[in-house]
Order: sequence, then C-alpha cells, then structure tokens
Amino acid sequence: MDLDYDSPSGRTQDTKGAFTRERSVRHFSALESLLSKFTSSERLMLYALSAIFAISALALLAGANDLVSVSVPVRGGTLTEGEVGPARFINPVLTLSGADQDLTELVYSGLMRALPDGSYIPDLASSYDISDDGTVYTFHLRIEATFQDGKPLTAADVLYTVSLAQNADFRSPRQADWVGVEASSPDAHTVVFRLPRAYAPFIENTTMGILPKHLWESVTAEEFPFSTLNTHPIGSGPYRISKAVTDQTGAVTRYELVPFSSFALGEAYLKRITFLFYSNESELIKAFNTGEIDAIASISPADIPALKRADARLVTASLPRVFGIFFNQNHAPVLSDASVREALDAAVDKDAIVHSVLGGFGVVLDGPLPPLTSTLGPSIPQPLPAQSTVSASSTPNADLIARARAILERGGWSFDETANAWTKKSAKSGSASGGKDTLSFTLATADQKELLATADQVVADWRALGINVTLQVYPISEFNTTILRPRAYDAVLFGEVVGRSLDLFAFWHSSQRNDPGLNLAMYANSRADSLLSEGRAKTDSNARQKLYAQFAQVVEKDRPAVFLYAPQFLYVIPKNISGIGLGALATPSERFLDVYSWHTDTTRVWSIFTNR
Repeated sequence: MDLDYDSPSGRTQDTKGAFTRERSVRHFSALESLLSKFTSSERLMLYALSAIFAISALALLAGANDLVSVSVPVRGGTLTEGEVGPARFINPVLTLSGADQDLTELVYSGLMRALPDGSYIPDLASSYDISDDGTVYTFHLRIEATFQDGKPLTAADVLYTVSLAQNADFRSPRQADWVGVEASSPDAHTVVFRLPRAYAPFIENTTMGILPKHLWESVTAEEFPFSTLNTHPIGSGPYRISKAVTDQTGAVTRYELVPFSSFALGEAYLKRITFLFYSNESELIKAFNTGEIDAIASISPADIPALKRADARLVTASLPRVFGIFFNQNHAPVLSDASVREALDAAVDKDAIVHSVLGGFGVVLDGPLPPLTSTLGPSIPQPLPAQSTVSASSTPNADLIARARAILERGGWSFDETANAWTKKSAKSGSASGGKDTLSFTLATADQKELLATADQVVADWRALGINVTLQVYPISEFNTTILRPRAYDAVLFGEVVGRSLDLFAFWHSSQRNDPGLNLAMYANSRADSLLSEGRAKTDSNARQKLYAQFAQVVEKDRPAVFLYAPQFLYVIPKNISGIGLGALATPSERFLDVYSWHTDTTRVWSIFTNR
C-alpha cells in the first residue's frame, strides 16, 4: 500500500515503522563479535581495566576541578552566646559593659573598620585622604550606604554622632577621642575632620559606630540614656536585631540578630546570632553544659575545666593590656628609693603568676609595652582543657628572693631581725638623731578574681623578702572613685587598656598624672614626654614603634612600676564555626570585627565566579 506522507495516517504509519524497524550499529556489532572470542578470564580482565580507566578518568576530572575551583562559604548556621549581665546601652556613644560593646559591634559600623591583623579598611567610607601634615582627614561616604530601617546614611549622621560624643552633657566614654576635633561636611557624602595637631592613632577613632540622626535628634541629653533606642537600636552594621524578648520587668533577656543585607562589606553568612543573659558565671556555665548556649567570651581560665562539651573548642587572642603594680612615690616616700623599686621587681615570680593565675594564658611583661601583633602567631583553636590549668599560688622563688635581698643591701638597707623589717638610715634633712626609714607600704587593688589572685601571690613574694606590705581590696566602684581617681594609694595593682594603636600618652605623659589622666605611677620624665609626644604624631607605624621602644627603655631604667603580664582573651566556640580570625584585640567585643566572614558550611565553585 502506498503511503500518503502528507496525510495524517501516512505520517503515523511512517513514524511507527521508524521505531519498530530492526536496527544495527556496525561498530557495536564488531565489538560484540570480538568479545565473543574472549575467554571468561580475558573478559574479566577487560572489565577490570575498563573500571580502573573510568575511575582514573573521574579522579583526573575531580583533580582538575579542584585546580580551577575554590571552597567558599555558604549562608546558614547559627551561633548562640551567653553573657553575664544585661545590655543597657547598645549605643556607640554610651557603651559601658561587655554586653553593650558586643551588641554595638554587631549592630553599628563606622567610617572605618579595624581588621584582626591591626590594619584598617573603609567601611561606611569608600575612601579617605590624610593631609601631608597629618591634621586633616577627609572621608568619602559610600553613596549606597543605608541604615537598617532603609533610610540613607549621610554626612549629617556622622556629624551628629561626633557632636554627641564631644558634648559633655551626654557623658560619652568616647569624649576624649574627639576633644579639639572640628568636623564639617562640604556635601552629603563627604566628611572632613581637622585636628589641632597631628595624631596618628586618630584613624582608630573613626571606627566608632554611626547613629541615625533622624531617629535620635529629638532625644534630649536628659532623655538620652533612657531612650528605648538604646535597647532596640538601628545601625548599619553586619547584623540587625530581629527579636528582643523581655521579662516582666522589661529587661531584655534574649536578642536574636540576623544579617543586614545592605551591610557595606557584604551580607554576613551566619543566618542568626543569639545572645542570652545570665546573672552570674555559674548560670552561664550551666547553660553551656546543657546546650542552651554554645559560645562564651572572656571566660576565666579557672572556669574552663567546668565546661563539659565535646563539640566546643577554645580560641585565644592577645589583648593589648598591661597589668602591673604602679608606685605612687609622692604618697609613699620609701618607694622613691631606686633600690627598693628594683628589689620589688626582682622578687616577683612573674612566670609563676602567669601559670598559676592565668593558667598559662598570658605573656610575661618587663616593660610598659604590651606584646605587638606582629610578634604573635595566628590564633589556633584547641580542645578545651580537661583539667584545670590554674594552680594554687606557688612557693616564692628562693633565687629571686636572694637576688632581691642583695639589691636592697647594695642600696644601703639592712634587715633588722628584732623588728623583722628592712631599715635604712633616714636621708631626711634635719634628722639629728640619725633616724631610720622602715620599708613598709600598702598595696591596693580591686575585688576582681584575677587581680586578687595576682595580688596574693605578689604579696607572698614580697613578704618572703621580709617587706612589710599590707593588701587592701576594694569593690570596683569604690576602687575607682576613692582610690584611683584621687591617687590615694602607695602602690596599686591594676591593668591598662592600651589599645591597638599603642598610644601610651594618657598612661605615662607627665601631663596625665592627675585625674582624668591615667598616669597611675605619677611618672614624670622629660625624655619620656618627648618620645610620647613625637610617637603619637608619627603616621608611619614602624617609626612610631621605634620611638615607643626608646620610651620603654627610659621607663625600665626608672622602674616606676612592676610590670607583670598581658592576659589573653579566651573564647569558647562551637567546632563547626569557621572563618574566625582573632588577632590582637583592643577589647573582647572586637572578636566580631570579621563576623561577616564567619560560617559553618562551604561549597566549591570555579575561581572565576568568586567575588569575596
């Protein structure tokens, strides 16, 4: 029958025939014929070789893919941290407590952002310029910068925030950073800061978070600390608050934060960060062990063994802090004797203190400079110690005590066995009776765990030397107001938060001997003053460090203090969190400097498609 290919029935019959017609492939037929001639063992060998070839080809393809692809983070995962004490001021102008600072670091961003390696990159700014004389800083804002409520962020917001920090009525802890700085804006996306004199560390001040003027400008100075914006903030940082849970008193007990999609440096990977607040460390540790939280920051070395979680690890970082005993020679004239200060320094077993008090998580110091970031290796996560790394106070080191005794004797002091004290002929004019000075004084410190343990060990070393020293311990609030600020102490054990820029001016320049200065040793040396003033004006970090090294030599020769240690920051985190790049932190809250890079999962993509 003839088929009409133009008719439907004809086309149907032709299609059916095409699929039912017997077909043969010449090459496959030849292969089948060849295989039929193989023995069973030869066929088995062929199949095995073919399998090996296929696997090898896949391996080569996988290797080639690895060569042209990289592992990149993907969005997802969560982190839940516990804090002792509530957050009251999530506000870059007012932050006080650790909880305040942690949340402020996440919610707000500044013109610049510090990196874990100590360098700075533009954040809300797209670029900046510094005048040749180092007194004018010009910042160009990102055109697309916005707050978390969608409103644009402009120069007006920057000027408003700086004006609040400068205004004494608002009592900002950041006020000292902005004294004498003139801020102006020639247009909506340019901010100019004019300094009274060159000040290299000024760039660090520009990391201060920026407040939204449109939300805050109607709040008076009296109302400022009580505004609900302090606990329900709007910023421009990597995370925004999505949920706040309060108790019956109105205090926030839980914050949930999610990534801010318009964050200037790119949307963060962790899909949620949660903060829970506890009244004390015991409750915090219990919450960790029961799985209610999975991260704790600034934990004490003595508390680490109480943490019972196999899915956690410990990360450490340097803190640019200097803990020491600062002598007030005006308050206790006996400490003005150079041999006494040298002997007091020589008698203290600093290695033993770092081991027994800090569990080894610290660096021994012999001068006013904290350890530099460049001398430290990267933070390496480690398992949580199974046993306590903190031990009881050690027995005073006999060799150190003997050396200190020899120093006193060379200085004209002798030990009076009857009086059980070191004495020396008085150098006071008009002492016709040939009176004697007795080596005794008082050491003051605050009622804080590590400080108290350190003081106990130092006092034990000095008493082993035969020195009559009395330890006085004060609550931290009383300590600040009645001891530190009026300089009402013979010697004081405390810590200096130096900061990443190593600006030591406030701690050692003679102009800072009285409150609100921080020169606790009441130190005055014209050469030291000159080096400090010159150092803070140097924009070149290497040149600044050389000047500070010379300053340290001057201080170590004068011995106005016994320098003890720089502690490390201890951070307990889940094992599945990656991307954490802790370096030298100015404050514990700076662990979040690169939080937008933290992640739990990764995938592989070709290198040409990566952009972050």
